[in-house]
Amino acid sequence: MAPLEEAVHMSNQDDSILEALSLAVAARIPVLLWGPPGTGKSSAVAAMSEALDIPHEVVIASIREPSDFGGLPVVDGDDVKFAPPRWARRLAEAGTGVLFLDEISTAPPAVQAALLRVVLERVVGDLVLPQDIAIVAAANPPDQAADGWDLSAPLANRFCHLDWQVDPTVVATGLVAGFKTPDVPRLSKGWQDQLPVTAALVGGFLAVRRSLVIAPPDERALAGRAWPSPRTWEMVARLLAAARAVDASMEARRNLVIGSVGDGAGLEFLTWLEELDLPDPESALKDPESVDFPDRGDRLYAALSAVAGAVAANPTPERWLAGWRVLERAAGHAPDVGAMAARVLAQVRPSGMSAPREAAIFVPVLKAAGLLE
Repeated sequence: MAPLEEAVHMSNQDDSILEALSLAVAARIPVLLWGPPGTGKSSAVAAMSEALDIPHEVVIASIREPSDFGGLPVVDGDDVKFAPPRWARRLAEAGTGVLFLDEISTAPPAVQAALLRVVLERVVGDLVLPQDIAIVAAANPPDQAADGWDLSAPLANRFCHLDWQVDPTVVATGLVAGFKTPDVPRLSKGWQDQLPVTAALVGGFLAVRRSLVIAPPDERALAGRAWPSPRTWEMVARLLAAARAVDASMEARRNLVIGSVGDGAGLEFLTWLEELDLPDPESALKDPESVDFPDRGDRLYAALSAVAGAVAANPTPERWLAGWRVLERAAGHAPDVGAMAARVLAQVRPSGMSAPREAAIFVPVLKAAGLLE
């Protein structure tokens, strides 16, 4: 198999879009590419699959029936089973691969409804696809799509949306020298160790911008694109964890955040992140006295949540006790700010450990949460 950079299948995107697509695939977050017909979306996904040497199944959603995703009812004695189609069985047998759902935005409403479980749970009929299956979809903007239906809000909310634009210079160069192939990073087994930190950042932001926890669009035209919900904020945390693990570019991170929760919420979150100056959680656990914690409530919330997340990722007795020392020092004067971090520490208490004296100031919070009698 030739290396990725030697593949010559079409991709006329700038590097940040390719990087964002590759990270979403590597993290197994469903991604939806929006772009005009004939711009190389299908070719880029095919080239990526070929370069990774994994199966690639193309399913054109607009010409399928609900049973192609929900399964075909088959009577088996007293039971009715829902038989999956052949493309799903091939992916299940391979154990890995890319499911490419083309023309998804023009699929009939009944087909879109059947796709909900496929995209979110990877369930096709009675068959559960392996978790290592990546899901990529493609859609044309409404003004350039074939006659059909808009993408439903529930289905749209299951994807990270990326805009697939044509760069004339890249096309002109690619016709001569060959087009780039998305270079999918191989995430190390420990990449999810970054998740407690990125989840803490998302949680810290949502603690002060509660109206953005879930904000379905009022306009029908926007309902089929990215919008904030608990599901898509969780996607943001996972995508940022993958991005941190491979030191992805800031532009790729921006595309992933906005592609998950939309322009408004995404830009506000990114601006908030840029203004943060948080201490390293591991440094805080090693020596709480040497770390300067922020004074502003939302920043302190994020810093303490990141510390608690770091402890949760590896809750040894020593780290657990250190976590309480950090909380007592940083939030002793304002227990409410450290309430979330205190709940996390209480939930990951190592076997045989008793609450240390530093936890005393958080007892009312923990009792209210049902974590203490």
